[in-house]
Amino acid sequence: MTGISVALDQVAFRYEDMEMLFDIRFEAGGLYAVMGPSGAGKTTLLNLVAGFETPRSGRILFDGRDMTRTGPDRRPVSMIFQENNLFTHLTVRTNIALGLRPDGRTGPEDDARIREALERTGLAGLEDRLPGELSGGQRQRVALARALLRDRPVMLLDEPFAALGPALRRDMLEFVAEIHRERGFTIVMVTHLPDDALAIAERVAFLDEGRILACAPPAEMSDLASKLPQLGRYLGTYPETPKRPE
Repeated sequence: MTGISVALDQVAFRYEDMEMLFDIRFEAGGLYAVMGPSGAGKTTLLNLVAGFETPRSGRILFDGRDMTRTGPDRRPVSMIFQENNLFTHLTVRTNIALGLRPDGRTGPEDDARIREALERTGLAGLEDRLPGELSGGQRQRVALARALLRDRPVMLLDEPFAALGPALRRDMLEFVAEIHRERGFTIVMVTHLPDDALAIAERVAFLDEGRILACAPPAEMSDLASKLPQLGRYLGTYPETPKRPE
């Protein structure tokens, strides 16, 4: 499975008192990071792509096909959340199997694919454990293994490694980059850590107050920060706007 393009064409959405407007195209097979301050609309952007939110206006296109009103289950998307969204009462194997069969019932061919996914994600030997018996990194690997079995051309990650320590987070980022090289999925990863975005992304989108203010290769972000005050302040390379004296 290779990636497909995703375009948000003048997509408008209102959350509480914030009016958001997204206009961006994620190219097929690209690896994108989306960063910005808390409350900027990063998760909302992913939810719109996944179909968990419906825009007030505009279009969401997958390879040019309008799927704005298409339900999440019918979109070519897998989404991995920060809390990994595992069923705590089900074993690792069954959680992964849900990527193939909603009821978890698998046949011999499915079982072979599950074994491959377990080995590929370093989970072999842990298939009978419950999520509560795993480390945070192992739980995220279960979520990634399930996404690999779903084999959808678009993979969305919503701050999936935010709760992990630096070394483990680095390992997981490298694993995502490896998946991208091997599978060619279109990957969009939300992060609040600029270092994560700059480490593996081919392009970085910067959001602020519900708008995409920049989308460029990581090497260009420093130069953009000198021209875009919001980005400069976010990265810590631009002084805060001075307050007027009272």
